[in-house]
Amino acid sequence: MSKNLKDKSNNSNFKANLQPVLLSGGTGTRLWPLSRFSLPKQYLCLEDNNKYTMLQNTYLRLDDIKYILPPLIICNEEHRFIVAEQMRKIDINPRSILLEPFGRNTCPAILLAALMMENESIDPILLVLSADHKISNKDNFSSSIEEGIEHANKGRIVIFGVSPTNAETEYGYIESYEELSENNTSSKVKKFIEKPNLSIAKKFLLDKHFSWNSGIFMFKASTIIKEIERLNPEMLRICKESLIGGEKDLNFQRLNNEIFSKCPSSPIDISIMEKTDLGTVIRMDCGWNDLGNWQSIWKDSQKDINKNASIGKVFLKNSKNCYLRSESRLLVGIGLDNLLAVETDDAILIAKRSVSNSIKDLVKDLEKENFSESKTNNKVYRPWGNYKTISQGNIWKVKKIEILPKASLSLQLHRHRAEHWVVVDGIAKVEIDEKDTILRENQSIYVPLGSKHRLSNPGDKLLTLIEVQSGEYLEEDDIIRFKDIYDRKVVDLNTD
Repeated sequence: MSKNLKDKSNNSNFKANLQPVLLSGGTGTRLWPLSRFSLPKQYLCLEDNNKYTMLQNTYLRLDDIKYILPPLIICNEEHRFIVAEQMRKIDINPRSILLEPFGRNTCPAILLAALMMENESIDPILLVLSADHKISNKDNFSSSIEEGIEHANKGRIVIFGVSPTNAETEYGYIESYEELSENNTSSKVKKFIEKPNLSIAKKFLLDKHFSWNSGIFMFKASTIIKEIERLNPEMLRICKESLIGGEKDLNFQRLNNEIFSKCPSSPIDISIMEKTDLGTVIRMDCGWNDLGNWQSIWKDSQKDINKNASIGKVFLKNSKNCYLRSESRLLVGIGLDNLLAVETDDAILIAKRSVSNSIKDLVKDLEKENFSESKTNNKVYRPWGNYKTISQGNIWKVKKIEILPKASLSLQLHRHRAEHWVVVDGIAKVEIDEKDTILRENQSIYVPLGSKHRLSNPGDKLLTLIEVQSGEYLEEDDIIRFKDIYDRKVVDLNTD
């Protein structure tokens, strides 16, 4: 991570007025089985040879831009601790993490961010970024952002348009009044066009009045609030009330769920950009890519001489134009053409590359048939760390548990299962019925059914242990919490 960005984000005296707003609320179901609701694509490392997740990269690429504030991140409340942990790993303390109880698309999310800035002594410029984009030319990206600041300071609502490189039918387009080129990089917006058919997309490719809609926006907080007040006052009222009725929770900003549930769901393109006369499009040639499906991942990946892209433990023979990805096992293909195969430890997807956009509908079908793999995977993230189911039967289950340094599970009990813990690495502090025990590597302990217990990591390194559950019911809802340092719901101790 660049020292420049770290210093700016942690220096309270730094006079900054460019507020990044990272939209991180998507579910990424087109990239199933790797991306699921429990861990969507923005929290994964999808780019070749990159150690950072897409969310982390979204902020890190801003390190050369002047006047950057720490990010305001908007995410689903189920992912709050994933977001906090990923920011911690790059040494960034977000300005705030706004938690959506449910998605209402981009316009309400952006409005909420602007309202949170409304009481600032400065009127910051908001730079709205989706957390699932790839940018390969950071210098050009930074130059476009710097140009956008000039227009935003004049009260314009800026959208960044990407020069098309092919007749793409999966992106929206922006029509500008003037042609965009190296010599003329900005224009007023004339019209927005939803995903066109192939014949229209081919015409757009040849016309410099048309650019791809990147979904990257810039404007002053006051500008977007006034324009939404003019065009959609009901949305403004609901968002204001949901913020006022919400509460601060650690570094998280919660909304009033009941009020927010009445908010209309609408993208900013339709709610504002198609109706405003303040729109300005700026040409952005930065190697932008919306990694939205496996076809786009294949296009973006390094390939062999037969145009095969492979990730992980993969062996291919007599195959071409394929994408194979293995997360845990050897994946072998022979005589394949234009196929994709994605293996995780609990699901395998095999499909023609041409139907990758249908995977979103496939996930809905899996949900209807009650396949838990449609939403969750074996590795589940919690505020204290994570756990992964290794194996299970009808009355037993084996998990690998990792607990972060100085972290602790809740004080809890189970009505239907007993547990046995074996420490693999690190130091564990175990509380069972008010008695504390310290365990080290290769030591174990038994937690009887119905006992109040808590597991903590008092050490400075990751604690890893194996948990063996036994009982008639082994689901995660068999937890009664009594105390929790992460403010999760607990029972009333006076009634226990």
